[in-house]
Amino acid sequence: MSDAPEATPVQNKTSEPHPLDALTGGAFSAATSGERSARIREWLATQPATDKLQEVFKELSARDKGAARAVRERLDEIRRAQGQAAVAAEWTAKAEALLATAQLNIADALAWQRDAAKAGAPLSREPLSTLKAQLSERVKTIEDLQHRVQVQREAAVLLAQRIEVLSTKPWKDAQAALELLSADVGHWQEQAQELTGDAAWPSVDVRFPAQLESSRTQLLVVWEAFQSALAQTAAAAEDENAPLPPVPVWADELRLARGLPAEAAAAKAAPRAAAKPKVDPEVREKAMQAVREALSKLEEETAQGHGKASVGAATALRAVLKVHGKLIDAELERKVHAALVAAGELEGWQRWSADQLREDLVARAEALLQRPEGQALGGRKMQESLRQLREQWKQADQGAPANHALWKRFDDACNAAHKVVEAWLERVRAEGAEHRAQRMALVEEVKAWAQEQAGAAAADWRAVNRALYQFAERWRAGGHVSEKVFAELQPLWKQAMALAAAPLESAQKASLERRQAMIEEAASLGAAASLRIDAIKALQQRWQAEAQSVPLDRKQEQKLWDAFRKPLDEAFNRKSAERERSAAELSARDRAVLDASKALEAANASNDAQRIREAVAALEAALKDQEGAGALGQKQPVTQEGQAQEAMDSGVNEANAKPVPAAAARPVVAVRGDDRPGMRRSEPAPQARAGRAAGDRREGRDGRAPRDAAPRGPRLGDTAFRAQRDAMEHAQLALRKLAAQAHGEALTRLMTAWKSRDAAQVPSVQELGGKVSAGVRSSWAQAIGAPAGAAAEQALLRLEIAAELPTPAEQLAARRAMQLQMLTRRNEPAPAETWGQDAALVFAGASDEASARRLQGVLKVLLRK
Repeated sequence: MSDAPEATPVQNKTSEPHPLDALTGGAFSAATSGERSARIREWLATQPATDKLQEVFKELSARDKGAARAVRERLDEIRRAQGQAAVAAEWTAKAEALLATAQLNIADALAWQRDAAKAGAPLSREPLSTLKAQLSERVKTIEDLQHRVQVQREAAVLLAQRIEVLSTKPWKDAQAALELLSADVGHWQEQAQELTGDAAWPSVDVRFPAQLESSRTQLLVVWEAFQSALAQTAAAAEDENAPLPPVPVWADELRLARGLPAEAAAAKAAPRAAAKPKVDPEVREKAMQAVREALSKLEEETAQGHGKASVGAATALRAVLKVHGKLIDAELERKVHAALVAAGELEGWQRWSADQLREDLVARAEALLQRPEGQALGGRKMQESLRQLREQWKQADQGAPANHALWKRFDDACNAAHKVVEAWLERVRAEGAEHRAQRMALVEEVKAWAQEQAGAAAADWRAVNRALYQFAERWRAGGHVSEKVFAELQPLWKQAMALAAAPLESAQKASLERRQAMIEEAASLGAAASLRIDAIKALQQRWQAEAQSVPLDRKQEQKLWDAFRKPLDEAFNRKSAERERSAAELSARDRAVLDASKALEAANASNDAQRIREAVAALEAALKDQEGAGALGQKQPVTQEGQAQEAMDSGVNEANAKPVPAAAARPVVAVRGDDRPGMRRSEPAPQARAGRAAGDRREGRDGRAPRDAAPRGPRLGDTAFRAQRDAMEHAQLALRKLAAQAHGEALTRLMTAWKSRDAAQVPSVQELGGKVSAGVRSSWAQAIGAPAGAAAEQALLRLEIAAELPTPAEQLAARRAMQLQMLTRRNEPAPAETWGQDAALVFAGASDEASARRLQGVLKVLLRK
């Protein structure tokens, strides 16, 4: 037995489930975070209690923050709901207290809604939405009552004016209108009683009940006096001994009806009145003249509708009446009363309409500070709004009597809103001082920079111009200052910029003179008979150097450049036009080449290889014939007289000339293959033309043609040259394309013949290409026609090695083994030499899809090599 101690088996600890796992549906035992999140969401759908949520969040946040996010969001939602519930309860109690009061203040109701929204109370939810609607309805009812009180006031004024107007008409007309007027007065009293009996009447502003009571008292006094005078008038009409009414118009009418003279009637109407003393006619006339002037002024203002002016004129007329009222006659007195009644009507209407306008202005002034935070007016807009409101208030005061109560509300609202303007003005003043200091610092910086540039030896004018532009941009972006400060700083800025820009302006002036000289030089070069390209290039380089060194204004520089290049462009355009004219006038040679090129293009479009080759041969023949014609045209036979003259001109002494020995032929030691594109490397490069000696080459390097060189024909025109070049390129492409198509068709027919074992379908030697000889083709046909049934795996491997193509994965081991065997068989021909026989072996075997695919890929490569 071994002395090693016994190994105690290790007991695997079983993971105990989490205490909250059963509560959350297995969220703590889930393997992935996604599963935990899904189970937590399912648990949250059961609406668990808040304490359970807090307990699960405390445990889960330490393990998986992603899964605990949903629990935290639920806790936040509950916390927000509880907070909103507390706020809603608080503002609900406030709203109910407001509604419970018998006397509700409109300002308190509006303040409740505003403050509740600021505190974050959910006004769109119940019960706050209902309370909000009830408060709004209560406020609307109170405002409607106040508006109706104003209407009642105006109605009372109008009724009093109607009574006054009736007192100026015949008493029978007044008696006829008594019933309707009595109904209107009764209706007015009913409406006033209805207003005071409304449940919301205690909440109306304190000034409105007083106004209604004052209107009622005045109307009843006028109405009772009118009824009493009318009753007295009716009694006096029936009884001549009855006293006359106190209404002058009705009293005069009764006097005339009784047929009594005016004085007697007056004496009888007032027997106890003391007799009036006699008045001087001149004094009476002056009194009546003063009353007429005041009366005409009042009538004029009333006719023009000037409410406030008519009030002043009426006051002035009453003051004149107090002094001279006893001295005027009855007719003038009647006119005075009629004018005062008309002025009273206009005054009442103007007062009502002006108060309506003032109420609107007060509401607009109070609304300036009640806008939401995102729509609050800025300082400037607030200032403009206040200015417009005050101007409109002045216009309202010009057309009607003043309303001091509304003015106080309006002025308080404007003063409260003006605090925003004051804060804005203070900020603007501070910013203006800061901007002024920044602009002064910029002026000093420009001056210092100008002194620094003046002391520099050589200046980079482009950098100087860029710096000046940057200074100008900084001045424009320097911030807002007042007009007075700007008028003070602008001359300093202009002076500093003029000092800084002076060197650049002088350099620009000199550059402008140089450019003008270059423009004149360009005009002379462009007007020359022959273009001097080198001089033009040099001039353009000088212009570019000048433009790069000294910058000018963009528009001015563009104008100068246009003036500079205009004569040169015209000269080059003339040269191009001449060249185009010469190119358009085709020679006979160019026309022949063009015709041949067009014929070749037509052949290329036909996709006929034989036709393309014939067209290529025709184009080459056209080119050769024209070159020969050009050579014959240039190289003329030399006569004996010409030879003698040439000998005399050359001055060569043939007698003293030594014969030049012929160069011995040197044996060829090595042959250099031709590595030019399209040439075969196995063939040597073409030798130099016979008869060209070393001296000829030297003469060629000196720039002169060799004496034995054949003369060259005239060059083709640009159109003809491009046409024949493009036609040749297109022909080569077409031939290569047709050759590829023919090769593919031949290979397809060959594979079809192998598959169907039909030797008659094997393509011909010409169709297979130059890589297949007649013997190889016959062996393929024989193998296809008389299959031997031999295995073709070794032959396929040799073919893939010859074509350098990959072998299928399952045949890699066999290929490596074959390659090793080939290394040991040195005298055996390579697969690249025996691929025709190997293909015949494959054709002799059975045709299957895999072998056909491998063989087709191999032959596609080998037939083109």
